Amino acid sequence: MQTPPQFPTPNHGQSPPPYQAHQAPPPSGFRIPLSTQSALPSPEQLGQPVSFDGDGRSPVYIGSAIFPNSVHPCKIGPHLSPPCRVPYGGGEHEHNGRYDLLPFDPNTMEWVPTSHGRVPPGRRPVEGGYEQGGGKLYHAMATVQGVRVPGKTGEHLVCTI
Repeated sequence: MQTPPQFPTPNHGQSPPPYQAHQAPPPSGFRIPLSTQSALPSPEQLGQPVSFDGDGRSPVYIGSAIFPNSVHPCKIGPHLSPPCRVPYGGGEHEHNGRYDLLPFDPNTMEWVPTSHGRVPPGRRPVEGGYEQGGGKLYHAMATVQGVRVPGKTGEHLVCTI
């Protein structure tokens, strides 16, 4: 089920400005390697939260969970144990082991509404991983019962949470 984002973008109602060559991060962003056995980085390193959990207070970040044969976009919540949760099969599953934090940088990244698997011209989705069969996965955001929840999407998927 694809739910369009319910939040404004910096250029709401206007065509977005083109990317500047010096602003473009790598396709998967600048990552911080972590593990469920390690402590989370400082708030400065975590960056700006992409949303807040259902309690309205607990910050949520994005990252990628590392599996033996795939890498999946994930939600990271310092208030959760373990802090890494992976959307899969319509649910949210705990992840133990290696994962990478992707600090959200509003100067070089933005959430852009998309539909029908099409990315607006001049925009580049942030790669979040890949399926075991090689299909690319991208970071996505959906609104579920009024709460913005990080998820994943790909050309072969709609946003899953």
